[in-house]
Amino acid sequence: MLHSKIFTIGTVAFLVFFTTLIPTNSESQWTPLKRGSDNMHVLGHLPLGPALNVADMDVEQELSRPYAYVARMTYGGVGVKGMDIISIEDPEHPELIYEWRIENQDLHLGLGGMDVKHFKVNGRYYVIQSVQFGQGGPDSDMGGVVLDVTGLPDPSTVREVARIREPLLPGGFHNIFVYKHSDGRILLFTTVSGPYSHVYDLSRVVKGDLENALVGRVPGPERQGGGSAYHDIYIGYHPDTDQDRFYGGGTGGYYIYDVTDIDNPKLEITLTGVRGVGRGHTFTPSPDGRYVVAEVEYQFAPLRIFDLKPALDGMVTNINRPIAGWTADYENLVHNHEVRWPFVFASSYLDGLSIFNLQDPTNPVTVGYYDTYIGPRGTRSSIVGGAFGVDIRNADGLIVVSDMSTGLWTFKMDGFQGWNGEQWGMPDISSAQKWDEPVRRPIS
Repeated sequence: MLHSKIFTIGTVAFLVFFTTLIPTNSESQWTPLKRGSDNMHVLGHLPLGPALNVADMDVEQELSRPYAYVARMTYGGVGVKGMDIISIEDPEHPELIYEWRIENQDLHLGLGGMDVKHFKVNGRYYVIQSVQFGQGGPDSDMGGVVLDVTGLPDPSTVREVARIREPLLPGGFHNIFVYKHSDGRILLFTTVSGPYSHVYDLSRVVKGDLENALVGRVPGPERQGGGSAYHDIYIGYHPDTDQDRFYGGGTGGYYIYDVTDIDNPKLEITLTGVRGVGRGHTFTPSPDGRYVVAEVEYQFAPLRIFDLKPALDGMVTNINRPIAGWTADYENLVHNHEVRWPFVFASSYLDGLSIFNLQDPTNPVTVGYYDTYIGPRGTRSSIVGGAFGVDIRNADGLIVVSDMSTGLWTFKMDGFQGWNGEQWGMPDISSAQKWDEPVRRPIS
């Protein structure tokens, strides 16, 4: 049965269509009896402890390194603070092979592990776990912990190599993004408790040269009362302009900088004054940089789709009207997302994994879903608790989801056997980094 809902954010009305496979009181398309669309196939599932104890995740892209990294937090006040390494060599049977835990768990206040990313420097493989510890306990100035994971699958070879601290900006790194810059450097972009994003040279970090590791700052808007200017960040290369671009969601909306010269970031485009957007969150471009998918973190908020062409053509510098909106269930909230054009893979909290098609960006269409969340829904007193992170392995199309309450899931979708942007008439650019690709612009 096809239903429609019209809801407004500010003065902008969104018309949302969704299919109800089995009618329920909440009018959601997700039901316990029909948890997923017929084209979605669960390969494996690994529970990881109590509810609200799992955060973001990251998957290595090389088939010869079948590892997923899952951040562990204590959002509900129980569980552990750290990071898990999971082998997905057999995606039908994910296996926990290593646990990193912060020492003195009970003394460390705050969330613990939040975002996690892997990277490669000088032939060795690493993972960085972002952390957030509160004042009143140890390590409130620590933002990230780096582990050398080159020797996997042997867990005895994993070793900690660095801890990144910012004593003047306590509160840790809520989100991070690792990027291979066009000048060849492997750079870590982080959120911090200040009006900018920090940039670290990870080759210096792994060598122990932490005093000189901070190599840049991307400006951001001041936040009333202090705190982080940005909530989430993405960086991508754009061949048409030979630019490295920074995409940040934060105070007031969304901001795009040219960071080709990391010493002199240049503000290119703003998306501010958008109805219903007081603070931007996850913000992801299409491979060609024309369209962006933008999230806001409150109930009833859809993902907004913006067309940047007027700004890219130099006609305007600010865009404040989306061309479309999409959500899985209008009463809930869609969270993190990965763009593999024309598909957007979203971790949708209470609605689990959602996939929609942006081939016509003005008319996003749901093409697949599976509900990873099994907790209570009736009161809708909370909009979180389910799918938190999602990642795609481009080589074979494996979809991996971390659910705050149910753990790690692996999926395949019919017809999606892998992704290369050039097969869709796009640059082959996504959040997946190509560590061994030749340097485009060597540092002089």
